[in-house]
Amino acid sequence: MLKTHAEVKEAISSGKTVLSILEDYLKTIESNKELNIFLEVFDESAKRQAETVDQKLKAGTAGKLAGMVVGIKDNLAYKNHKVSASSRILEGFESLYTATAVQRLIDEDAIIIGRLNCDEFAMGSSNENSAFGTAKNPLNPKRVPGGSSGGSAAAVAGGMCTASLGSDTGGSIRQPASFTGTFGLKPTYGRISRYGLIAYASSFDQIGPFANSIEDMALLLEVMAGKDKMDGTSSSEEVKKYSQFKAGKPFKIAVIDEALTMDGLDKEIKSRFIKFEGQLKEAGHTVEHVSFPYLDYIVPTYYVLTTAEASSNLSRFDGVHYGYRRQGATGVDETYKKSRSEGFGPEVKRRIMAGTFVLSHGYYDAYYTKGQKVRRVLQDRTEEIFKDYDVILLPTTPTTAFEMDAMSDPISMYLQDIYTVHANLTGHPAVSVPFGTHSNGMPFGLQVMGKNFEEKAVLSFIKDIESLLK
Repeated sequence: MLKTHAEVKEAISSGKTVLSILEDYLKTIESNKELNIFLEVFDESAKRQAETVDQKLKAGTAGKLAGMVVGIKDNLAYKNHKVSASSRILEGFESLYTATAVQRLIDEDAIIIGRLNCDEFAMGSSNENSAFGTAKNPLNPKRVPGGSSGGSAAAVAGGMCTASLGSDTGGSIRQPASFTGTFGLKPTYGRISRYGLIAYASSFDQIGPFANSIEDMALLLEVMAGKDKMDGTSSSEEVKKYSQFKAGKPFKIAVIDEALTMDGLDKEIKSRFIKFEGQLKEAGHTVEHVSFPYLDYIVPTYYVLTTAEASSNLSRFDGVHYGYRRQGATGVDETYKKSRSEGFGPEVKRRIMAGTFVLSHGYYDAYYTKGQKVRRVLQDRTEEIFKDYDVILLPTTPTTAFEMDAMSDPISMYLQDIYTVHANLTGHPAVSVPFGTHSNGMPFGLQVMGKNFEEKAVLSFIKDIESLLK
Protein backbone atom coordinates (compact mmCIF):
# COMPACT_ATOMS: atom_id res chain seq x y z
CA MET A 1 0.00 0.00 0.00
CA LEU A 2 1.21 3.50 -0.87
CA LYS A 3 2.09 5.24 2.38
CA THR A 4 3.37 8.64 1.19
CA HIS A 5 2.78 11.19 -1.55
CA ALA A 6 6.26 10.43 -2.92
CA GLU A 7 5.17 6.80 -3.40
CA VAL A 8 1.92 7.98 -5.04
CA LYS A 9 3.85 10.18 -7.49
CA GLU A 10 6.21 7.32 -8.28
CA ALA A 11 3.25 5.00 -8.96
CA ILE A 12 1.69 7.60 -11.28
CA SER A 13 4.94 8.08 -13.18
CA SER A 14 5.14 4.26 -13.54
CA GLY A 15 1.79 4.27 -15.31
CA LYS A 16 -0.77 3.82 -12.52
CA THR A 17 -3.88 5.99 -12.69
CA VAL A 18 -5.17 7.99 -9.72
CA LEU A 19 -8.41 6.02 -10.02
CA SER A 20 -6.55 2.70 -9.61
CA ILE A 21 -4.64 4.11 -6.61
CA LEU A 22 -7.95 5.21 -5.07
CA GLU A 23 -9.45 1.77 -5.69
CA ASP A 24 -6.53 0.14 -3.84
CA TYR A 25 -7.26 2.34 -0.82
CA LEU A 26 -10.98 1.52 -1.04
CA LYS A 27 -10.14 -2.21 -0.97
CA THR A 28 -7.94 -1.71 2.11
CA ILE A 29 -10.78 0.15 3.86
CA GLU A 30 -13.24 -2.61 2.97
CA SER A 31 -10.94 -5.35 4.25
CA ASN A 32 -10.49 -3.47 7.56
CA LYS A 33 -14.15 -2.59 8.13
CA GLU A 34 -14.17 -4.23 11.55
CA LEU A 35 -11.75 -1.55 12.81
CA ASN A 36 -14.60 1.02 12.56
CA ILE A 37 -12.22 3.74 11.36
CA PHE A 38 -14.39 5.23 8.59
CA LEU A 39 -17.91 6.38 9.46
CA GLU A 40 -18.59 6.85 5.75
CA VAL A 41 -16.62 6.24 2.57
CA PHE A 42 -17.26 8.78 -0.18
CA ASP A 43 -16.56 6.26 -2.94
CA GLU A 44 -18.72 7.85 -5.66
CA SER A 45 -17.52 11.45 -5.27
CA ALA A 46 -13.93 10.27 -4.70
CA LYS A 47 -13.99 8.27 -7.97
CA ARG A 48 -15.30 11.33 -9.83
CA GLN A 49 -12.49 13.41 -8.33
CA ALA A 50 -9.90 10.75 -9.28
CA GLU A 51 -11.10 10.67 -12.90
CA THR A 52 -10.86 14.47 -13.08
CA VAL A 53 -7.32 14.42 -11.65
CA ASP A 54 -6.30 11.74 -14.18
CA GLN A 55 -7.48 14.04 -16.98
CA LYS A 56 -5.55 16.97 -15.46
CA LEU A 57 -2.39 14.84 -15.22
CA LYS A 58 -2.69 14.01 -18.93
CA ALA A 59 -3.16 17.70 -19.74
CA GLY A 60 -0.25 18.71 -17.46
CA THR A 61 -2.48 20.97 -15.32
CA ALA A 62 -2.66 18.92 -12.11
CA GLY A 63 -2.09 20.53 -8.69
CA LYS A 64 0.70 19.79 -6.23
CA LEU A 65 -1.37 17.17 -4.33
CA ALA A 66 -2.46 15.25 -7.45
CA GLY A 67 -3.21 11.67 -6.46
CA MET A 68 -2.97 12.21 -2.70
CA VAL A 69 -5.93 10.46 -1.05
CA VAL A 70 -7.07 12.21 2.14
CA GLY A 71 -9.55 11.23 4.86
CA ILE A 72 -11.20 13.95 6.95
CA LYS A 73 -12.23 13.91 10.59
CA ASP A 74 -15.99 13.83 11.07
CA ASN A 75 -16.09 17.41 12.35
CA LEU A 76 -15.00 19.02 9.06
CA ALA A 77 -17.63 20.27 6.64
CA TYR A 78 -17.61 18.96 3.06
CA LYS A 79 -20.41 20.25 0.83
CA ASN A 80 -23.19 17.75 0.03
CA HIS A 81 -21.62 15.16 2.36
CA LYS A 82 -22.68 14.17 5.85
CA VAL A 83 -20.88 15.46 8.94
CA SER A 84 -21.87 14.53 12.49
CA ALA A 85 -18.93 15.18 14.87
CA SER A 86 -19.57 11.50 15.78
CA SER A 87 -22.71 12.58 17.64
CA ARG A 88 -26.33 11.41 17.49
CA ILE A 89 -27.39 15.05 17.69
CA LEU A 90 -26.07 15.62 14.14
CA GLU A 91 -26.78 12.16 12.74
CA GLY A 92 -27.86 12.46 9.10
CA PHE A 93 -26.93 16.15 8.82
CA GLU A 94 -25.51 17.10 5.42
CA SER A 95 -23.12 20.02 5.09
CA LEU A 96 -24.09 23.03 2.97
CA TYR A 97 -20.50 24.17 2.38
CA THR A 98 -16.88 22.98 2.50
CA ALA A 99 -14.34 23.84 5.20
CA THR A 100 -11.59 26.15 3.92
CA ALA A 101 -8.81 23.66 4.83
CA VAL A 102 -10.58 20.88 2.92
CA GLN A 103 -11.31 23.13 -0.07
CA ARG A 104 -7.64 24.14 -0.32
CA LEU A 105 -6.65 20.47 -0.54
CA ILE A 106 -9.29 19.82 -3.22
CA ASP A 107 -8.04 22.88 -5.17
CA GLU A 108 -4.62 21.19 -5.35
CA ASP A 109 -6.23 17.95 -6.58
CA ALA A 110 -6.28 15.87 -3.40
CA ILE A 111 -9.01 13.19 -3.34
CA ILE A 112 -11.33 13.20 -0.30
CA ILE A 113 -12.05 9.54 0.46
CA GLY A 114 -14.35 9.67 3.48
CA ARG A 115 -15.12 10.88 6.99
CA LEU A 116 -13.31 9.42 9.95
CA ASN A 117 -14.45 8.34 13.39
CA CYS A 118 -13.60 10.56 16.36
CA ASP A 119 -14.61 11.26 19.93
CA GLU A 120 -17.99 13.02 20.00
CA PHE A 121 -17.51 16.75 19.36
CA ALA A 122 -13.74 16.07 19.63
CA MET A 123 -14.06 15.51 23.39
CA GLY A 124 -11.86 12.61 24.43
CA SER A 125 -8.45 10.98 24.34
CA SER A 126 -9.30 7.48 23.17
CA ASN A 127 -12.06 7.57 20.50
CA GLU A 128 -14.26 5.66 22.98
CA ASN A 129 -16.71 8.59 23.18
CA SER A 130 -17.95 8.28 19.60
CA ALA A 131 -21.71 7.70 19.31
CA PHE A 132 -20.91 5.23 16.51
CA GLY A 133 -18.51 2.94 18.37
CA THR A 134 -14.79 3.06 19.06
CA ALA A 135 -12.29 3.12 16.22
CA LYS A 136 -9.63 0.46 16.78
CA ASN A 137 -5.87 0.84 16.54
CA PRO A 138 -4.75 -0.97 13.34
CA LEU A 139 -1.45 -1.89 15.03
CA ASN A 140 -3.32 -3.74 17.77
CA PRO A 141 -7.14 -3.79 17.57
CA LYS A 142 -7.45 -4.42 21.33
CA ARG A 143 -5.98 -0.97 21.95
CA VAL A 144 -7.37 2.52 21.34
CA PRO A 145 -5.97 4.72 18.54
CA GLY A 146 -6.06 7.78 20.81
CA GLY A 147 -8.34 10.75 20.51
CA SER A 148 -10.11 12.74 19.68
CA SER A 149 -8.83 12.33 16.07
CA GLY A 150 -8.45 8.57 16.52
CA GLY A 151 -9.94 7.60 13.17
CA SER A 152 -7.73 10.08 11.32
CA ALA A 153 -4.56 8.64 12.88
CA ALA A 154 -5.71 5.03 12.43
CA ALA A 155 -6.56 5.53 8.74
CA VAL A 156 -3.05 6.80 7.98
CA ALA A 157 -1.35 4.14 10.12
CA GLY A 158 -3.46 1.41 8.50
CA GLY A 159 -2.70 2.49 4.91
CA MET A 160 -6.32 3.47 4.18
CA CYS A 161 -5.38 6.90 2.82
CA THR A 162 -2.17 8.79 2.10
CA ALA A 163 -2.87 11.44 4.72
CA SER A 164 -5.74 12.73 6.83
CA LEU A 165 -7.01 15.80 8.63
CA GLY A 166 -7.79 16.06 12.32
CA SER A 167 -8.43 18.82 14.80
CA ASP A 168 -6.37 19.50 17.92
CA THR A 169 -7.89 21.24 20.96
CA GLY A 170 -5.70 19.73 23.68
CA GLY A 171 -3.58 17.15 21.88
CA SER A 172 -6.19 15.52 19.65
CA ILE A 173 -3.78 15.24 16.71
CA ARG A 174 -0.49 14.65 18.53
CA GLN A 175 -1.67 12.05 21.05
CA PRO A 176 -3.23 9.71 18.42
CA ALA A 177 -0.14 10.23 16.23
CA SER A 178 1.98 8.99 19.15
CA PHE A 179 -0.34 5.99 19.68
CA THR A 180 -0.25 4.97 15.99
CA GLY A 181 3.35 5.75 14.98
CA THR A 182 2.39 8.54 12.57
CA PHE A 183 3.34 12.20 12.15
CA GLY A 184 0.83 14.72 13.54
CA LEU A 185 0.97 18.52 13.47
CA LYS A 186 -0.92 21.14 15.47
CA PRO A 187 -0.07 24.46 13.80
CA THR A 188 0.17 27.85 15.51
CA TYR A 189 -3.29 29.08 16.51
CA GLY A 190 -4.69 30.94 13.47
CA ARG A 191 -2.26 29.42 10.97
CA ILE A 192 -5.01 27.32 9.33
CA SER A 193 -8.56 28.64 8.99
CA ARG A 194 -11.15 27.05 11.29
CA TYR A 195 -14.00 27.89 8.93
CA GLY A 196 -16.02 24.70 8.47
CA LEU A 197 -14.70 23.02 11.63
CA ILE A 198 -17.48 22.15 14.11
CA ALA A 199 -16.31 24.07 17.17
CA TYR A 200 -15.45 22.55 20.53
CA ALA A 201 -13.40 25.36 22.15
CA SER A 202 -12.83 28.18 19.69
CA SER A 203 -9.71 29.73 21.24
CA PHE A 204 -7.98 26.31 21.30
CA ASP A 205 -9.14 24.42 18.18
CA GLN A 206 -6.76 24.00 15.26
CA ILE A 207 -6.98 21.84 12.13
CA GLY A 208 -3.86 19.87 11.24
CA PRO A 209 -2.58 16.93 9.18
CA PHE A 210 -1.59 13.32 9.87
CA ALA A 211 0.94 11.74 7.52
CA ASN A 212 3.52 8.97 7.22
CA SER A 213 6.35 11.37 6.38
CA ILE A 214 7.62 14.79 7.43
CA GLU A 215 7.53 15.85 3.75
CA ASP A 216 3.79 15.14 3.42
CA MET A 217 3.01 16.94 6.66
CA ALA A 218 4.93 20.02 5.52
CA LEU A 219 3.29 20.01 2.09
CA LEU A 220 -0.23 19.76 3.55
CA LEU A 221 0.47 22.63 5.93
CA GLU A 222 1.78 24.74 3.04
CA VAL A 223 -1.42 24.16 1.06
CA MET A 224 -3.87 24.77 3.95
CA ALA A 225 -2.18 27.68 5.76
CA GLY A 226 -2.97 31.34 5.26
CA LYS A 227 -5.52 34.07 5.77
CA ASP A 228 -9.17 33.29 5.14
CA LYS A 229 -11.80 36.04 5.02
CA MET A 230 -14.32 33.55 6.44
CA ASP A 231 -12.34 33.20 9.71
CA GLY A 232 -11.48 36.39 11.57
CA THR A 233 -9.00 34.51 13.80
CA SER A 234 -6.95 33.22 10.84
CA SER A 235 -3.57 34.93 10.61
CA SER A 236 -2.29 37.03 7.72
CA GLU A 237 1.29 36.03 8.66
CA GLU A 238 3.23 35.04 5.54
CA VAL A 239 2.93 31.37 4.52
CA LYS A 240 6.44 30.01 4.15
CA LYS A 241 7.58 27.20 1.84
CA TYR A 242 7.28 24.63 4.61
CA SER A 243 8.06 21.77 2.22
CA GLN A 244 11.47 23.28 1.41
CA PHE A 245 13.47 22.40 4.50
CA LYS A 246 16.16 24.79 5.66
CA ALA A 247 19.61 23.21 5.76
CA GLY A 248 20.63 22.08 9.23
CA LYS A 249 22.24 24.33 11.79
CA PRO A 250 22.92 23.53 15.44
CA PHE A 251 19.70 24.08 17.41
CA LYS A 252 19.28 25.26 20.98
CA ILE A 253 16.88 22.79 22.56
CA ALA A 254 15.00 23.15 25.85
CA VAL A 255 13.79 20.10 27.76
CA ILE A 256 11.16 20.72 30.42
CA ASP A 257 12.57 19.20 33.56
CA GLU A 258 9.23 18.63 35.30
CA ALA A 259 7.95 16.63 32.31
CA LEU A 260 10.63 13.96 32.84
CA THR A 261 10.27 13.75 36.62
CA MET A 262 6.49 13.43 36.54
CA ASP A 263 4.84 10.36 38.07
CA GLY A 264 3.16 8.26 35.42
CA LEU A 265 5.79 8.67 32.69
CA ASP A 266 6.54 5.20 31.34
CA LYS A 267 10.11 4.07 32.17
CA GLU A 268 10.91 2.97 28.60
CA ILE A 269 9.69 6.27 27.10
CA LYS A 270 11.78 8.16 29.68
CA SER A 271 14.95 6.16 29.02
CA ARG A 272 14.56 6.57 25.22
CA PHE A 273 14.14 10.31 25.76
CA ILE A 274 17.26 10.60 27.96
CA LYS A 275 19.31 8.55 25.47
CA PHE A 276 18.07 10.82 22.67
CA GLU A 277 19.28 13.92 24.53
CA GLY A 278 22.78 12.45 24.38
CA GLN A 279 22.44 11.72 20.66
CA LEU A 280 21.38 15.32 19.99
CA LYS A 281 24.41 16.64 21.89
CA GLU A 282 26.71 14.33 19.93
CA ALA A 283 25.16 15.70 16.71
CA GLY A 284 26.23 19.22 17.76
CA HIS A 285 22.99 20.59 19.21
CA THR A 286 22.73 22.32 22.58
CA VAL A 287 20.32 20.56 24.95
CA GLU A 288 19.51 22.15 28.30
CA HIS A 289 16.90 21.44 30.96
CA VAL A 290 14.61 24.31 31.92
CA SER A 291 12.00 24.64 34.65
CA PHE A 292 8.31 24.98 33.85
CA PRO A 293 6.79 24.84 37.35
CA TYR A 294 3.19 25.00 36.12
CA LEU A 295 2.80 21.47 34.77
CA ASP A 296 0.28 20.57 37.50
CA TYR A 297 -1.90 23.55 36.55
CA ILE A 298 -2.01 22.88 32.82
CA VAL A 299 -4.74 20.22 32.68
CA PRO A 300 -7.10 21.89 35.24
CA THR A 301 -6.76 25.26 33.46
CA TYR A 302 -7.41 23.61 30.11
CA TYR A 303 -10.58 21.92 31.34
CA VAL A 304 -11.94 25.07 33.02
CA LEU A 305 -11.52 27.14 29.85
CA THR A 306 -12.44 24.55 27.19
CA THR A 307 -15.58 23.37 28.99
CA ALA A 308 -16.70 27.01 29.30
CA GLU A 309 -16.23 27.51 25.56
CA ALA A 310 -17.92 24.17 24.82
CA SER A 311 -20.95 25.12 26.92
CA SER A 312 -21.32 28.25 24.79
CA ASN A 313 -20.52 26.63 21.41
CA LEU A 314 -22.78 23.62 21.86
CA SER A 315 -25.82 25.66 22.93
CA ARG A 316 -26.74 25.90 19.23
CA PHE A 317 -27.56 22.15 19.18
CA ASP A 318 -30.97 22.63 20.73
CA GLY A 319 -33.30 20.37 18.75
CA VAL A 320 -34.87 23.40 17.10
CA HIS A 321 -32.51 24.78 14.47
CA TYR A 322 -31.07 21.56 12.98
CA GLY A 323 -29.93 18.09 13.94
CA TYR A 324 -31.71 15.64 16.22
CA ARG A 325 -35.11 16.62 17.64
CA ARG A 326 -37.05 14.49 20.11
CA GLN A 327 -40.36 13.68 18.42
CA GLY A 328 -43.43 14.23 20.54
CA ALA A 329 -41.82 16.77 22.87
CA THR A 330 -44.25 19.57 23.74
CA GLY A 331 -43.11 23.14 24.21
CA VAL A 332 -39.67 24.72 23.89
CA ASP A 333 -38.32 23.64 27.29
CA GLU A 334 -39.20 19.97 26.82
CA THR A 335 -37.84 20.00 23.25
CA TYR A 336 -34.52 21.42 24.48
CA LYS A 337 -34.21 19.07 27.43
CA LYS A 338 -35.16 15.85 25.68
CA SER A 339 -33.34 16.58 22.40
CA ARG A 340 -30.09 17.50 24.17
CA SER A 341 -30.20 14.75 26.80
CA GLU A 342 -30.84 12.09 24.11
CA GLY A 343 -28.64 13.63 21.39
CA PHE A 344 -25.44 14.16 23.40
CA GLY A 345 -23.31 11.37 24.89
CA PRO A 346 -22.15 11.23 28.54
CA GLU A 347 -18.74 12.91 28.08
CA VAL A 348 -20.19 15.82 26.09
CA LYS A 349 -22.90 16.30 28.73
CA ARG A 350 -20.25 16.17 31.47
CA ARG A 351 -18.25 18.93 29.81
CA ILE A 352 -21.29 21.10 29.01
CA MET A 353 -22.38 20.86 32.66
CA ALA A 354 -18.87 21.69 33.91
CA GLY A 355 -18.61 24.65 31.53
CA THR A 356 -22.04 25.97 32.45
CA PHE A 357 -21.01 25.84 36.12
CA VAL A 358 -17.70 27.62 35.36
CA LEU A 359 -19.60 30.44 33.61
CA SER A 360 -22.40 30.70 36.17
CA HIS A 361 -23.04 33.74 38.34
CA GLY A 362 -20.86 33.64 41.44
CA TYR A 363 -18.30 31.25 39.94
CA TYR A 364 -17.27 33.09 36.77
CA ASP A 365 -14.44 35.05 38.46
CA ALA A 366 -13.35 32.16 40.66
CA TYR A 367 -12.93 29.79 37.70
CA TYR A 368 -13.13 31.30 34.22
CA THR A 369 -11.39 34.63 34.96
CA LYS A 370 -8.74 32.90 37.05
CA GLY A 371 -8.24 30.32 34.28
CA GLN A 372 -7.57 33.11 31.77
CA LYS A 373 -5.02 34.66 34.15
CA VAL A 374 -3.23 31.31 34.51
CA ARG A 375 -3.26 30.97 30.71
CA ARG A 376 -1.42 34.28 30.47
CA VAL A 377 1.19 33.09 33.03
CA LEU A 378 1.72 29.92 30.96
CA GLN A 379 2.10 31.96 27.75
CA ASP A 380 4.57 34.36 29.35
CA ARG A 381 6.77 31.57 30.76
CA THR A 382 6.74 29.74 27.42
CA GLU A 383 7.72 32.91 25.53
CA GLU A 384 10.52 33.40 28.08
CA ILE A 385 11.89 29.95 27.23
CA PHE A 386 11.68 30.69 23.50
CA LYS A 387 13.84 33.82 23.94
CA ASP A 388 16.78 31.49 24.63
CA TYR A 389 15.85 28.31 22.73
CA ASP A 390 14.69 27.34 19.24
CA VAL A 391 12.48 24.38 20.21
CA ILE A 392 11.10 22.65 23.30
CA LEU A 393 11.21 18.85 23.45
CA LEU A 394 8.74 16.72 25.43
CA PRO A 395 7.40 13.20 25.25
CA THR A 396 4.08 13.35 23.35
CA THR A 397 2.32 10.97 25.75
CA PRO A 398 3.21 9.49 29.14
CA THR A 399 2.35 5.96 27.93
CA THR A 400 1.70 3.99 24.76
CA ALA A 401 -1.85 3.26 23.54
CA PHE A 402 -3.86 1.66 26.34
CA GLU A 403 -6.42 -1.11 26.01
CA MET A 404 -10.08 -0.35 25.40
CA ASP A 405 -12.16 0.24 28.54
CA ALA A 406 -8.93 0.48 30.57
CA MET A 407 -9.75 3.96 31.87
CA SER A 408 -13.14 4.24 33.53
CA ASP A 409 -12.15 7.31 35.55
CA PRO A 410 -12.52 10.62 33.59
CA ILE A 411 -9.66 12.28 35.50
CA SER A 412 -7.17 9.54 34.52
CA MET A 413 -8.30 10.02 30.91
CA TYR A 414 -7.88 13.81 31.15
CA LEU A 415 -4.29 13.35 32.39
CA GLN A 416 -3.44 11.63 29.10
CA ASP A 417 -3.15 15.18 27.75
CA ILE A 418 -0.56 16.30 30.31
CA TYR A 419 2.17 16.96 27.70
CA THR A 420 0.00 18.13 24.81
CA VAL A 421 -2.37 20.77 26.26
CA HIS A 422 0.55 23.14 26.86
CA ALA A 423 0.77 24.08 23.16
CA ASN A 424 -2.99 24.68 22.93
CA LEU A 425 -3.08 26.92 25.99
CA THR A 426 -0.20 29.02 24.64
CA GLY A 427 -1.07 28.77 20.92
CA HIS A 428 2.37 27.49 19.85
CA PRO A 429 2.91 24.96 17.03
CA ALA A 430 3.75 21.41 18.08
CA VAL A 431 4.47 18.21 16.19
CA SER A 432 4.48 14.57 17.27
CA VAL A 433 6.96 12.39 15.40
CA PRO A 434 7.45 8.60 15.67
CA PHE A 435 10.10 8.10 18.34
CA GLY A 436 10.32 4.45 19.28
CA THR A 437 8.61 1.12 19.84
CA HIS A 438 7.87 -0.07 23.38
CA SER A 439 8.53 -3.64 24.55
CA ASN A 440 4.72 -4.05 24.40
CA GLY A 441 5.00 -3.63 20.62
CA MET A 442 3.28 -0.23 20.49
CA PRO A 443 4.84 3.01 19.17
CA PHE A 444 5.27 6.29 21.04
CA GLY A 445 6.05 9.82 19.89
CA LEU A 446 8.42 12.71 20.52
CA GLN A 447 6.86 16.17 20.69
CA VAL A 448 8.60 19.24 19.28
CA MET A 449 7.17 22.65 20.18
CA GLY A 450 8.25 25.77 18.33
CA LYS A 451 7.88 29.53 18.34
CA ASN A 452 4.66 31.05 17.02
CA PHE A 453 4.48 30.84 13.20
CA GLU A 454 7.90 29.14 13.11
CA GLU A 455 6.58 25.85 11.73
CA LYS A 456 9.32 25.96 9.10
CA ALA A 457 12.02 25.91 11.79
CA VAL A 458 10.27 23.06 13.64
CA LEU A 459 9.84 20.98 10.48
CA SER A 460 13.43 21.68 9.37
CA PHE A 461 14.68 20.59 12.80
CA ILE A 462 12.72 17.32 12.55
CA LYS A 463 14.06 16.74 9.04
CA ASP A 464 17.57 17.42 10.33
CA ILE A 465 17.30 14.84 13.15
CA GLU A 466 15.40 12.27 11.06
CA SER A 467 18.29 9.80 11.08
CA LEU A 468 18.57 10.05 14.88
CA LEU A 469 14.83 9.41 15.26
CA LYS A 470 15.13 6.21 13.25
